[in-house]
Amino acid sequence: MLHGVARVRVPMTTTDRKATVTESITTTPIATGLPQSKAPLEWAVSANGILFTAQIPIDASGQVVAGGIEAQARQTMENLKHTLECAGGGMASLAQALIYVTDRAHLPVVNQVYGEYVTQPYPNRAAIIVSGFAREEMLVEIVAYAATPHP
Repeated sequence: MLHGVARVRVPMTTTDRKATVTESITTTPIATGLPQSKAPLEWAVSANGILFTAQIPIDASGQVVAGGIEAQARQTMENLKHTLECAGGGMASLAQALIYVTDRAHLPVVNQVYGEYVTQPYPNRAAIIVSGFAREEMLVEIVAYAATPHP
């Protein structure tokens, strides 16, 4: 479901040898029902049919889930799945996932959980090892891009 309240139009001009074309990019926050962040951000934004989102392992109360990497990976994937559905798509609309983890040893577990949510043809994906996140207790974060229906 599209939030629809804050729609931003950014004019863009493209020039080639024959013509100048001006088009608008429409940016729309997606209403996910996820807990409001203390940081100035939306959990997901759609711009001209592309969904941009970053998901973390928080529960409905906004707390990072306990239970280690498997529980956090599963919660993060559930939040991603929910967000894609709210945007009018689903896991099949996922085009790319950038998975950030704090320890290389977490990758086999993250791969196993991730594999429960995606099917062939698989989305493009990268895994990145980081030294930490804004929330110290987090072990994983996923930045994702997906195709969404135009509003």
